[in-house]
Amino acid sequence: MLSHPTLDKLHTLRLTGMARAFEEQLKMPDIEALSTEERLGLMVDREMTERDCRRLQTRLRRAKLRHQAAIEDIDYRHPRGLDKALMTKLATSQWIREHHNVLITGPTGIGKSWLACALAHKACRDGLNALYVRVSRFFQDLSTAKGDGRYPKLMNAIAKSDVLVLDDFGTAALKDEHRRDLLEILDDRYGVRATLVTSQFPVENWHDLIGDPTLADAILDRLIHNAYKINLKGDSMRKRRKKLT
Repeated sequence: MLSHPTLDKLHTLRLTGMARAFEEQLKMPDIEALSTEERLGLMVDREMTERDCRRLQTRLRRAKLRHQAAIEDIDYRHPRGLDKALMTKLATSQWIREHHNVLITGPTGIGKSWLACALAHKACRDGLNALYVRVSRFFQDLSTAKGDGRYPKLMNAIAKSDVLVLDDFGTAALKDEHRRDLLEILDDRYGVRATLVTSQFPVENWHDLIGDPTLADAILDRLIHNAYKINLKGDSMRKRRKKLT
């Protein structure tokens, strides 16, 4: 039997999924009942499944999501004004393929970041690339990257992300450098990539948060007009969970 040489060749070719399926087939007492085509089909299916899993894990690792959130675990029982029909629509990731934006606003603890990560996680599962950043740390990292030579690489990673999650927008004052960086990023993404922003502040207050009226107009023009808006209300979900424990 050529089982060992065949396994060695499969591993050499990095067909690890097929190799595992082949090993399992050798241990099956009734494997001869399957035709050659059926056995090969099972091996190919296993290889495709394992490759899809590896690609997903790579996308999730690069996304750097803050929460391990899944769209299927969204709590619609908590009264916070979350539209289930809209979330079902967003869960298809079609808004990302159509290069639209999503803006999630609401008070602290209402689940904005979690929802953002759930949508980004679903995007990764749908074969799309996501990148999560906390806005305050993000601008600090951009400033540092300009000094140590990482800036082009960082901007390239942002540009390649099908959906960029900007979490906690408005919690820290923007410097002129930050405003210009944000405008450059959104200008590059407008019409070709999707952006998701979360904030404690209502969208109508963002112009004042940005500061410079001219840059604010340009930034919001690229962010708001093609965006789905989710305005959450109600008590903190963290407080609710604490009461239940």
